[in-house]
Amino acid sequence: WGVPCSQIPSEWGAQRIKGLSVGKTLIHALRHSFRTSRSVEQKETETSLIERFLYPKLGPGQMWEETARLIREKGGEIFMNHQVTALHWKQDQVTGVTVRNKRTGQDSSFHADYYFSSMPVSDLIKSMGMQVPKPVRQTAKGLVYRDFMTAGLLLRQLKLHSSEKNVRKKKAPPDLISDNWIYIQEKDVSLGRVQIFNNWSPYMVKDPHTVFLGLEYFCNEGDELWEMTDQDFTDFAVSELVKIGLADKKDVLDSLVIRMPKAYPAYFGTYSSFHVIRDFTSQLQNLFLIGRNGMHRYNNADHSMLTAMVAVDQIISGCMSKDRIWSVNTEEAYHESK
Repeated sequence: WGVPCSQIPSEWGAQRIKGLSVGKTLIHALRHSFRTSRSVEQKETETSLIERFLYPKLGPGQMWEETARLIREKGGEIFMNHQVTALHWKQDQVTGVTVRNKRTGQDSSFHADYYFSSMPVSDLIKSMGMQVPKPVRQTAKGLVYRDFMTAGLLLRQLKLHSSEKNVRKKKAPPDLISDNWIYIQEKDVSLGRVQIFNNWSPYMVKDPHTVFLGLEYFCNEGDELWEMTDQDFTDFAVSELVKIGLADKKDVLDSLVIRMPKAYPAYFGTYSSFHVIRDFTSQLQNLFLIGRNGMHRYNNADHSMLTAMVAVDQIISGCMSKDRIWSVNTEEAYHESK
């Protein structure tokens, strides 16, 4: 998170392990030892303890590609590469939105009955202009985020100790460790996590005789890592992978770099005053804040999606209260089991 742990409130941890305890963890471990079923039906399992789940064949993005297909099939329109530059509002209603085509620079205006925002709260409030009350603007400006970078590395093979691998046959798939991702604890590297995409789904790696890794870094937009060129960042990531003994430089076949600003909403900065933003936005009857960034809440993906589903339920029922949306992942009744 880029700050000493003493500056991070316990709320952050509580958000991620809601309902979890040492007792539940031990009971889960004992049950796991005797379990024979391989079912993915785990409605009664705490999110942090889930070990088996359905994974999209081509990765999580496939869910949203399918969602986009269904929207278009039903006559909806999706505007990619557009940025919200202004959200227009009056009294208790949002009256329109102005967006800019990032490729052409052209502005367009849209009007709707209801507006859902999953954009970072700091950007949302900024887009609403100077008529927003000053305490709300100050709180939004002081919200803190942690940014994210990934170096995707295509390798011939991993470098495993002889005790951990079998002798490779010619043209046989490379030996892999069994993990989907690994948190890196070594203090002499900046690398935070390694994903092994072959293990998530074999369909995510075009050539089964290669290994595709995601080397993940938690950083701040504008810092030394973020400002590196793609090639310098790739070289840096490869050097750290070599340093921890997971691969040899000569086995790197290809690479890509992805930067994701505001990937993680943080619970410091002006977060202690976030209630002024919640109160202000809740007064706008046709505006619904949803998702991790939309609510500045470090929810799991399932809970983030549930906030959108609850928002739609509220509209259909005719109840414009936002309380149920904010209750997701805070009360047992609104957990993913619902």
